[in-house]
Amino acid sequence: MDRIPISKQGFEKISQELEDLKAQRPAIIQAIAEARAEGDLSENAGYDAARERQGMLEARISYINSHMPLFDVLDLDALSGERAIFGATVEVEDIDTEERRTFTLLGPDDADHKKGSISVLSPMGQAILGKEEGDEVIVDAPRGRIEYEIVSVQFLGVAGLGFK
Repeated sequence: MDRIPISKQGFEKISQELEDLKAQRPAIIQAIAEARAEGDLSENAGYDAARERQGMLEARISYINSHMPLFDVLDLDALSGERAIFGATVEVEDIDTEERRTFTLLGPDDADHKKGSISVLSPMGQAILGKEEGDEVIVDAPRGRIEYEIVSVQFLGVAGLGFK
């Protein structure tokens, strides 16, 4: 797998999540031991729930651990330019409906569409990556192919993105 872009803030957040997950391990092991002590495991809902929780926890820890060496940590305040790259805030206009959308291109572990960001690996992110103001792109979406025009490309840095 190639390098995965992530902001310094996103890297700090995922590093903290990893620490928090690892700190939960002893409590889950204790819950499993207590449930096991109750006897018959075949009908022990507490045991099943604790094992399921442990499985989900370990899966997330494994995911983060496997991605940590691949992260390319980038400083959002140091980015600039005229092309749509990681960290750029891009405004696009649907050529058919004239509807405008604005979002920031971030890595898959940073992006949150609810906060106005999308992954550079998403279909939209891939379509506009490297483009500049005035360029037209086609995005394959569930409702079909959508043609957009890049209206603007800006670099707002950390403060403009609401990172703390």
